Amino acid sequence: MPFEVGDVVEGTVLNITDFGAFIQLPEGKTGLVHISEVANTYVKDIREHLKEHDKVKVKILSMDSSGRISLSIKKALPKNNKEREPKDFVWQSNRNYNTNSSFEEKLLKFLKDSDERQQQLRKNFDSKRRNTGYRKSNGY
Repeated sequence: MPFEVGDVVEGTVLNITDFGAFIQLPEGKTGLVHISEVANTYVKDIREHLKEHDKVKVKILSMDSSGRISLSIKKALPKNNKEREPKDFVWQSNRNYNTNSSFEEKLLKFLKDSDERQQQLRKNFDSKRRNTGYRKSNGY
């Protein structure tokens, strides 16, 4: 049974290195799972996740003309559909704009609110700027 990119197959961990694990596939072929393809979280030491002779499911990522096979354990894991479904997003404003107002009225209200916030930010920024910095003291 020849393999194709995208197939999920079961293999056995043959050898573990610092950069990944070599997996024995059916038909005597061998592929490499890079350390970044072992788990969905950061893997500092691959030996904490895999041991020699472990049975693992892997997804075939690529195969080149020289016979090298790139594998992934994390992409062979079943996807949790609840995490993948887009959530219904309802935008809610924290401002109380009258929905019956005209565009011009809404724009004026927005500009007024914006100016008030800008003034408050400038006031806070100026007061912080006055209270920091190098102050010359006696004799220095």
